Amino acid sequence: MFAFCTDPESLGTLRWLACYLTTGKHMSFYAAFGTVLTLLAITAPTALAFGFAGAAAARSRVLPVSILGKGYIAVVRGVPDIAFFLFFVIALDQGFEWIRHQALCPDWTEAVRQGNDFVVCPEAKLPLGNAPQWMHEIYGFFLAVLTFAIVFGAFAANVLFGAMRAVPQAQIETAEAYGMSRRQAFWRILVPQMWIYALPGLSNLWMVLIKATPLLFLLGVEDIVYWARELGGAKTARFTDYPHGDWRMWYFLALLVFYLAFTRVSEIVLERLTVRLSHGQATAQGEAQRKAGA
Repeated sequence: MFAFCTDPESLGTLRWLACYLTTGKHMSFYAAFGTVLTLLAITAPTALAFGFAGAAAARSRVLPVSILGKGYIAVVRGVPDIAFFLFFVIALDQGFEWIRHQALCPDWTEAVRQGNDFVVCPEAKLPLGNAPQWMHEIYGFFLAVLTFAIVFGAFAANVLFGAMRAVPQAQIETAEAYGMSRRQAFWRILVPQMWIYALPGLSNLWMVLIKATPLLFLLGVEDIVYWARELGGAKTARFTDYPHGDWRMWYFLALLVFYLAFTRVSEIVLERLTVRLSHGQATAQGEAQRKAGA
């Protein structure tokens, strides 16, 4: 906050606005943009790892593993996202606490399930009751990342499973005929080629993931949607030094611009990545590159 912000009522319009936009709550609002970007930076590779594991499992010749992979894809894709987001946060939190409860409190005699209540010993709580606020926030963010990764990992698994099937089977058979094991053919032939087939679906999934970040608000994380609603609501002089009317439209307009700009940058990066991955591939894009270089 600037030095001239000591008396907001005596400020002109520009100085008042400068002071208003540099309050502690606005700094939290700006930091929330970093929270969203951090979520995307962590969730995207984690979801891709879940997706790759799910696709590989669905493709397995071992029946139980194949059923597990296909079941993961089918169940998560068949249920509305918001239901899973709300379910996984509660289920993961209680699951972690139950495991800690079994390990740390073996002499506990009371039932963990007591009607609608889930009761574990104080030592098993996550975070502990006396933990600082930042630990509660990090734990909530961790649960949100894991939930996003599980849900979007299922969609990524479906995309990668289709991409694996799009690679010509003759190439796999040829590799095995030349002495490669099934595992070698998978990592050296199938995986390098599948990305060009998977990229369109993964690109759409990335856009959906970006648009799903406002669900952090429903998961209890103070994200940009939370602060836009909090700061944009009408404020009177009784509750703040900077009273104003209902400005939520302007705050959400700022979020609209942010998301549009971010998705546009993503489109440019993905287009360049598609061109790079198409080089030398037996696709329409790869054929166009070969003709252009001829």
